[in-house]
Amino acid sequence: MAIEWKGVMPAVTTKFTLEDTLDLQTFEVNIKAQLNAGVHGIVLGGTLGEASTLSDDEKRELTKVTVGIVDDKVPVLLNLAEQTTKAAVLTAQKAEEDGAKGLMMLPPMRYKADGRETVEYFKTVANNTSLPIMVYNNPVDYGIEVTLGMFEELLKCENIEAVKESTRDISNITRIKNQFGDRLKIMTGVDTLALESLLMGADGWIAGLVCAFPRETVAIYELQKAGKIQEALEIYRWFLPLLELDINSKLVQNIKLAEVAIGIGTENVRAPRLPLVGEERERVLAIIEQGLQNRPTLPNYKSL
Repeated sequence: MAIEWKGVMPAVTTKFTLEDTLDLQTFEVNIKAQLNAGVHGIVLGGTLGEASTLSDDEKRELTKVTVGIVDDKVPVLLNLAEQTTKAAVLTAQKAEEDGAKGLMMLPPMRYKADGRETVEYFKTVANNTSLPIMVYNNPVDYGIEVTLGMFEELLKCENIEAVKESTRDISNITRIKNQFGDRLKIMTGVDTLALESLLMGADGWIAGLVCAFPRETVAIYELQKAGKIQEALEIYRWFLPLLELDINSKLVQNIKLAEVAIGIGTENVRAPRLPLVGEERERVLAIIEQGLQNRPTLPNYKSL
């Protein structure tokens, strides 16, 4: 399955039991909710997926299980966030063996590589896998920016196909389009800038709050694509207080709490993360409750 870099692709949360093992039963409930809403792909092991806490065996199990659940309806991508080039290559090759159809790939972790090192890191992985790659460009959270000049070099690798654009600079979408046209597909990666990014030419949305609200997220994408901007905007304005839960250091806990409210997840996180408590938890619950009370009636967005 070739990846069409478009639409909504949830960066799904990883579900855990109270015994701190993978909760594959609840995970399947959530994945099926995403598929029923009409998402266009599934991204595993991102920040929301608590990637840094997962063992290699757990990542492989999640990949294989997800591939089985989706049954070729949509592509499954694995996030690649490694400290060494050797580990990154091995992870990419294992993902391919396990049935993943693509990679979302961050620059090297921990070490702040310079531009030359970052380019070589991406190119080495690209040259050692046939999987299509989406470069995750998030200098705000990860400290390394992949510049347009670096992309000029990276795009010599045919399987580097897309960018998860998370610079927070909306004008960067126009710069990418002006310089690369359709050669570099753009998936917006910031929930609170999603509609703005799509209207400026982003091809799709790697989303966070979609984990709890898949239908609303896909509806926004489909409506704006069909030119029904006002209808998309009305849903987006309702959604914004919830989307802001993603722009927070506790985004995993926040979104898992929202999943509980919808009935498609649990609050269980893996230490050192802990579930929200006290005033912080009450504040997030109040935002979620307000959203549920005012939840919009959606049009038949699948038929647009």
